[in-house]
Amino acid sequence: MNSRRAWLVWGVAVCAYVVAVLQRSSLGVSGVEAQQLFGISAATLSTLAVVQLAVYAGLQIPVGVLLDRVGPKALIMTGGCLLAVGQAVVAFAPPTIGVAVVGRVLVGAGDAMTFISVLRLLPSWFRGPVLPQVSQWTGNLGQIGQVLSAVPLSLVLHSAGWTPAFLGAASLSVLAVVAVLLLVRESPLGRVERDAPATWGEAARQLGESVRRPGTRLGFWSHFVTQSSGTVFSLLWGVPFLVGGFGFSPAQAAGTLTVLVVSGVVVGPVLGVLMARWPLRRSNLVLAIVTAMGATWAVVLGWPGTPPHWLAYVLVVVIGIGGPGSVIGFDFARTFNPVRSLGVATGVVNVGGFLASFVMMFLIGVVLDQVDAARVASGAASDLFSFDSFRLAFLVQYVVVGGGVVGLLVDRRRTRRRLHLEEGIQVAPLWVALDRRLRRRPPTS
Repeated sequence: MNSRRAWLVWGVAVCAYVVAVLQRSSLGVSGVEAQQLFGISAATLSTLAVVQLAVYAGLQIPVGVLLDRVGPKALIMTGGCLLAVGQAVVAFAPPTIGVAVVGRVLVGAGDAMTFISVLRLLPSWFRGPVLPQVSQWTGNLGQIGQVLSAVPLSLVLHSAGWTPAFLGAASLSVLAVVAVLLLVRESPLGRVERDAPATWGEAARQLGESVRRPGTRLGFWSHFVTQSSGTVFSLLWGVPFLVGGFGFSPAQAAGTLTVLVVSGVVVGPVLGVLMARWPLRRSNLVLAIVTAMGATWAVVLGWPGTPPHWLAYVLVVVIGIGGPGSVIGFDFARTFNPVRSLGVATGVVNVGGFLASFVMMFLIGVVLDQVDAARVASGAASDLFSFDSFRLAFLVQYVVVGGGVVGLLVDRRRTRRRLHLEEGIQVAPLWVALDRRLRRRPPTS
């Protein structure tokens, strides 16, 4: 455990996840080009991303069940193959949306198999306080894939064209599959220690048990409220928002997405330390992150006229914290589930953020189209990606994330009640705990 071999296995697995994130986010930097290439509306463009995320979210629980049965290595490799095929299909798609949708479905399926499989490897190779920190680093370093899509992929797209860009991305998945095949083992013994269910009926029962655990649902809602805003921004609407709303050039907008990644990489290790130091206060970290994101969006959307560029960077930095914040949800799954059902519990949690994301993506596209239609009906020129249009469309986030916060608070109360009944651990409200700590502090002279 915690050996050099463990770090090698982890490093190769993380590289596979980096490539998966590159494929996932490739549409985000090519949204404007996709709209022009396929001649589609904002709602149809959002459907292209929504289909991908819907497949991703819909496969999380089946993949989680498979993960407990066949192990992570096979699923990482299968996912890499699907990603390569999907991006190749997108690369050669004719100027009609149907073929591209098929390609993004394959990308969503391959992506669905990667992250939770990498997380499933970690308990077999790491022990102790380093485990939650390695989990944070896994999520954070994976977002380097967004940098690769925002810079190299974007450069190839704008210089060489659509087909070379997406075909080059597909080749990276092939290399990742080969690396995993040669270098990754499931545990120091060669296989993950697991007590897989003997039948699919038993797997379904295990899934039901996991969902009924309030700690699993707490992880679901934590992922739901933290990850969704950054995912919507980076995967589809960020570049059009920065170009049409803030006046960035396409290259500037794509480069700005790297700030989102840097923010997560910087904050992620800090969150990992805080999770290890105060495990009973993880939900407070989640609520603090959500509050910061909501307040920043309020300033941006409420800004009179066109906001200054510096405010766009502030926004990207803050929503970037949501990426490592969502990893807290997986830590809840690990804490409140036995090892035998950790794969399916992780899958349940991972549904959360992507469910919120594809709902928000689609609704934002619908609102953009409606606002632009009203603008044209009033006699004004069409301006689909104007700041005023996005000002209304992005309000969708408050409805979706607000519902998630309610769910989080409900299941946090149930989790704490169960923790008290089963283990005798009583978690006081944060303000009560802070008051007690202050009262115990000796007076200073």
